[in-house]
Amino acid sequence: KRSSSCPTSDMAAIDTATPEKWMLIGKNGWLGGMLIELLTKGGKDFVLANSRTQNRESMAAELDEHKPTHVLNASGQTGRPNVDWCETHQAEALRSNVLGSMNVADLCEERGIHHTLYATGCIFEYDAAHPIGGPGFTEEDAANFDGSFYSKTKGFLEEMLKSYSTTLVLRVRMPISDDLAPRNFITKIVRYDRVVNVPNSMTVLEEMMPASVAMSEAKLCGIYNFCNPGAVSHNEILDMYKEIVDPTFVYENFTIEEQNKILEAKRSNNELDATKLMAALEDCGVHINEIHEACRLCITRMRDGLIAEHGEDYKDKLPKKLSQS
Repeated sequence: KRSSSCPTSDMAAIDTATPEKWMLIGKNGWLGGMLIELLTKGGKDFVLANSRTQNRESMAAELDEHKPTHVLNASGQTGRPNVDWCETHQAEALRSNVLGSMNVADLCEERGIHHTLYATGCIFEYDAAHPIGGPGFTEEDAANFDGSFYSKTKGFLEEMLKSYSTTLVLRVRMPISDDLAPRNFITKIVRYDRVVNVPNSMTVLEEMMPASVAMSEAKLCGIYNFCNPGAVSHNEILDMYKEIVDPTFVYENFTIEEQNKILEAKRSNNELDATKLMAALEDCGVHINEIHEACRLCITRMRDGLIAEHGEDYKDKLPKKLSQS
């Protein structure tokens, strides 16, 4: 059983003597932008990697030039506009999501560098042992969902990453931000004409991204479910959005079976157990909220941000349904 701190290895041990220096991979991505802000605000000494992770030699050269003590890898390919892209671009998805991620983990292991990978928890689906409302999937559970090429490759990747003693794997799910960014889970479901209504573990980024930096700073390793505790349904989130942001908002449900008919790939629905994460965050002195409270706070910040930017009459700035776009 993997411990939360980095285990000993016959490969390079993590360097603990050198002054902290951080490297961010994925500077142009959504999470990467948030990490640049956090590292800057925290007064961290950091550099932004320029190499593509699948280019092992150039990635190695950057690591050797800058000699970071901490690497944050927020790169990867979910696809545009969504994971269906991976179904028809499988080789490209593999290069980024598997080969690139393995390169970074392996290069950091060789050099004794702590490495944090922003991975995914969309590798599980509810089953007989983990029904809706029942026990969540733990860090010890192996992936059981391969309904999309994206999820299938991420499940393979996670198994291989278990062999690396300097890597921290964070299982992010359905990330939610305070703004109406296109990749924000709330923005996505607000725009859909119809939504399924299934409880899921989700990651509220305003709370969780600072937690990830604290975990990296503490040099935790192994796999962590990286979601706010609990599970929240699509309807619960949309009801909060209607209450707090847009009283005129309407939505309609449909079944998972109906959803599958209009998608190239199936979608993962699950709850991840937060026990291990909460214990680690307590050790790091970090507090995160239960998912319903975290969502309510997030949507309230969303409304306040809209008012600050556009005034009380911000209605025409809200996302339109896909059918109206």
